[in-house]
Amino acid sequence: MTEERRKVPRRRTLKGGRIVINNGHSTFDCTIRNLSDAGTKLIVTSSLAIPNRFELAMDDGRHFACEVTWRTETELGVQFIPA
Repeated sequence: MTEERRKVPRRRTLKGGRIVINNGHSTFDCTIRNLSDAGTKLIVTSSLAIPNRFELAMDDGRHFACEVTWRTETELGVQFIPA
């Protein structure tokens, strides 16, 4: 079992969303796999074209400014940037 290193525990979830870049001119569909007050894990088709900072628009209407903390080919771990 791996040790929990997050400062804020995340809750498992399965929600839809969009990664928004270029002032809304480009979007990437994503799946939100877990969520906390501090960040989230996103599943994407490919993380290659996604920059280190972007806006996350959740299907429930919430929006978050995000910064990537880790990435794999199909997953992103992001922290929310305070407004």
